[in-house]
Amino acid sequence: MGHAEYRIPEGARDDAVTVQALREAVAQFNGDRGWTGLNAVNLAMSINIEASELLEIFQWCDPQEADEKARVTEREHFREELADVLIYCISMANFYDVDVAECIREKMRKNAMKYPAEHGAK
Repeated sequence: MGHAEYRIPEGARDDAVTVQALREAVAQFNGDRGWTGLNAVNLAMSINIEASELLEIFQWCDPQEADEKARVTEREHFREELADVLIYCISMANFYDVDVAECIREKMRKNAMKYPAEHGAK
């Protein structure tokens, strides 16, 4: 199956693609490769490994250099590593049937109580 057939139309952006479409695309991609033996340990390790690869882009950078890398000089590499992290997170949500929107909404609600906006940086 070709890469364009993973339910994410070429040129589609966040405002046109649902979380469900991303979940289906990741599930199809994994299924097509027989990657059905996933589990919490493998997925969590993979998230961590890919997050470390993302972090490595910024190793020894000050905040201004890191911003320049993410936006310009290492943009493609940054996007690829970020995508890897997101793909593994979606894979874990799929495997454990976690509703991503609900999960994020509930956690943001808890974070709002823990970190009230009036105490934020100014």
